[in-house]
Amino acid sequence: MTSPDPTIPQPLTGLRVIEFTHMVMGPTCGMVLADMGAEVIKIEPIDGDRTRRLLGAGSGFFPMFNRNKKSMGIDLHTEAGAALARKLCATADVVAENFKPGTMAKYGLDYAALSQVNPRVIYVSHKGFLPGPYDHRTALDEVVQMMGGLAYMTGRPGDPLRAGTSVNDIMGGLFGAIGALGALIQRGITGKGMEVQSALYENNVFLMGQHMLQFAMTGKPAAPLPARDNPWAVYDVFTVKDGEQIFLAAVSDAQWVKFCDVLGFADLKAEPELATNNLRVVQRPRLLLTLRERLAQRSAAELSAIMEKAGLPFAPIRKPEDLLDDEHLLATGGLADVRLPDGPRAGETVKTTLFPITMGGGRLGVRLHPPRLGEHTDELLTSLGCGPDDIVQLRKSQTVA
Repeated sequence: MTSPDPTIPQPLTGLRVIEFTHMVMGPTCGMVLADMGAEVIKIEPIDGDRTRRLLGAGSGFFPMFNRNKKSMGIDLHTEAGAALARKLCATADVVAENFKPGTMAKYGLDYAALSQVNPRVIYVSHKGFLPGPYDHRTALDEVVQMMGGLAYMTGRPGDPLRAGTSVNDIMGGLFGAIGALGALIQRGITGKGMEVQSALYENNVFLMGQHMLQFAMTGKPAAPLPARDNPWAVYDVFTVKDGEQIFLAAVSDAQWVKFCDVLGFADLKAEPELATNNLRVVQRPRLLLTLRERLAQRSAAELSAIMEKAGLPFAPIRKPEDLLDDEHLLATGGLADVRLPDGPRAGETVKTTLFPITMGGGRLGVRLHPPRLGEHTDELLTSLGCGPDDIVQLRKSQTVA
């Protein structure tokens, strides 16, 4: 446990969240509420959330999305375990889950059952699809990216490509948290809770809204981004010295003039055919070929320094691991230490990214490291009135972990 900065607001202090989640979507919702100060209790199977054991691209899921939470292992398949979970939910302000439709009802942990006992509860369900013809389907981030237009827009024509991170899973958790916060405000007015639903497919469609409206406005289908009709002539990635890459842009006529001035392209600035952005867009293939030839022997560091001094848009192309040494993130407190709970490096401290907002001028930090399985089980059982002998018996019967 780390000591929170007392000067940074924790607006959800005193709020209790019970989380039945796994993977990314549901845990993201709980992480947002936990980062803002809520007590978030993660209910795991007695052998642990399987996300703890994922390899490769999934190995960062658990430590990323489960900080600031408590862990309690419960076997919901037993009546004693399900009863414990229901008892815990009776103390909750928010219950969050992301299992298949109908799963929670089998254990009396759905909104209809819990709200009978706790009418103030806010129940956040994270699903693949909102109720409708598709709601029986099994969804993954990749599934909805493919069927929801995002993969089409990201890849080259004929080569759909998923985004390089769990866009819809993370966004689904964020929307679940936003819904929970809205429901909390409504509960403050009415005294009653409600059910909130967030879904991967609808998240993805929301992202596609700008392209759908582009079609409505112009009658022309949006092209995949690698092949789109670019509204700016200089807005691209350039391969420069030693094979490095950098994104450079000039999105206004004033920026174009400055771009030419700082890079020594007086001849291009003087061309009447390149005088305005729309003219430059017409000449874009020729212009980009010229720029690529002229920039090929200049280093990314040199170009970055020139563009930064001139106040022009630029971005060196970096990998995720490069961000661990990013001077801005290090200077502004955008990275924080967490202790790994699982895997071959369990117990080691590494850097993680914080929720990307400030409150009261400060970042929302790490109060609790990602928990070990069942790290808080005894504490929570005691709070429910279980004595030491009860706890021993529950563990012997493998009802809890």
